Amino acid sequence: MPRREEAPSPSPPRGCLPLPSAAAACLLFLLFCTRALALNVAAEDAKDPTELLLQTSEKHENSSEISKELKEIVFIIQSQRNSFHSKKADDLKQNILNQAAALGKEMPIVLLIHQMDRHEGAWTILPLMHDFSVTYSKNSSWIFFCEEDTRIHIVKLLEILRRYDKSKDFFLGKALHDDESTIIHHYAFAENPTVFQFPDLAAGWGLSIPLVNKLAKRLKHDPLKSDFTIDLKYEIALYIWEKGNGPHLTPVPEFCTEDLDSPKAAHCATTFTNFLPLCGDPVKKTDIFVAVKTCRKFHGDRIPIVKQTWEREAALIEYYSDYAESSIPTVDIGVPNTDRGHCGKTFAILERFLNHSPSAAPWLVVVDDDTLISISRLRKLLSCYDPREPVILGERYGYGLGSGGYSYITGGGGMVFSREAIQRLFASKCRCYSNDAPDDMVIGMCFSGLGIPVTHSPLFHQARPMDYPKDYLSHQVPISFHKHWNIDPVKVYFGWLAPKLEDLQAGSKHVREDL
Repeated sequence: MPRREEAPSPSPPRGCLPLPSAAAACLLFLLFCTRALALNVAAEDAKDPTELLLQTSEKHENSSEISKELKEIVFIIQSQRNSFHSKKADDLKQNILNQAAALGKEMPIVLLIHQMDRHEGAWTILPLMHDFSVTYSKNSSWIFFCEEDTRIHIVKLLEILRRYDKSKDFFLGKALHDDESTIIHHYAFAENPTVFQFPDLAAGWGLSIPLVNKLAKRLKHDPLKSDFTIDLKYEIALYIWEKGNGPHLTPVPEFCTEDLDSPKAAHCATTFTNFLPLCGDPVKKTDIFVAVKTCRKFHGDRIPIVKQTWEREAALIEYYSDYAESSIPTVDIGVPNTDRGHCGKTFAILERFLNHSPSAAPWLVVVDDDTLISISRLRKLLSCYDPREPVILGERYGYGLGSGGYSYITGGGGMVFSREAIQRLFASKCRCYSNDAPDDMVIGMCFSGLGIPVTHSPLFHQARPMDYPKDYLSHQVPISFHKHWNIDPVKVYFGWLAPKLEDLQAGSKHVREDL
């Protein structure tokens, strides 16, 4: 496509006579030319985004050179097997390939994590380093990771990557840090948690191939120290940092979590779709049955918080305890309270929902009595999932994933089950090995054995708002938080989760300075 040259200064068009009688005709002709130029500019602005991308590339670089550079990037989309998520990942892959096709014949490699999972731990990224090193180290310069809602402007991304020496160890991303030490990160860097930076995966992040090779080599003799994967972005950065011996994260201002339509996104190579998914009408209130796990010692302090906050959003809700108290009311589920895990109690709840509940609701939500949750937002989110599929949804953790372990939905943020998932669980005969086993982990182990993946949503939170970086929460519309420790839970609910926030538009900041 030829470059569009700057319009020259107007001069009298050929054929216009410099006579007073011809002045009006000349003026009309000039107006016609000006209008035609304006219409042409408008047509340029209305072009397909792929055409505009190509036009942008020609203004900056030779298209074939860009195409060649693009082939040196391996794009990894952090996708999931659930049909809703795999469709979004496929759409992003096609978007990347369409942009590449507009730039030339050389096409990049675009891979989806859920199609690479020869083992359960593929989503934790580090176990894939060996394969990346063996397969791509000769012909590639960068591995670029992104989430399914990340959007990438390829030409701008290439401009960014040119700033960094691809022959050296680089770890690129949008930097996050803890404002205070947190249990999620095992209270690391307690004296000054702001000194350690880790990437916001939603903005995309990149590793140079030399660093990939080093990580692959190191992982052979120095595996991850913890069996648990709790916060992937933090744990990847911690492993790469290697107690100061490896590279720190290099912050890239153009890796953004602004929405594509935000005025702040003009300089961004990446953006992020930061609104609550809605794939149709929200599911009906009566389609969600809510089970609250409690015990007698918390009836007096935790249950009143639920009733002051989110209980009114739920049409179907029961409180399951070790003691029947009519004033709440609670249901004695027939399992004694335990000080550790609550596997016996949770499986009793699942069995009651499946076989003894008067409701035929397609969805069950199991929460702790100190979970704060937005049922109205959950109704919107569940419009994107098919209850005829076995769905287990929430915040995903991992256990022993480097050695044949399993993923699970952590209980504190809420575990969402489709009825189909529970039916398959009970048909499998997989059960608790003890009443006080960790319920969320046993459930994850059972579904892993069935070949049914858990589905991760970052909108569910195992901890309190202050346990997460403010900039991380700023591009979320959260669905849940957990724990009442050192906070006013009513204030947290009405500041973060109450239905009054539902009319906030995409990109709105949900950070509350006073929480």
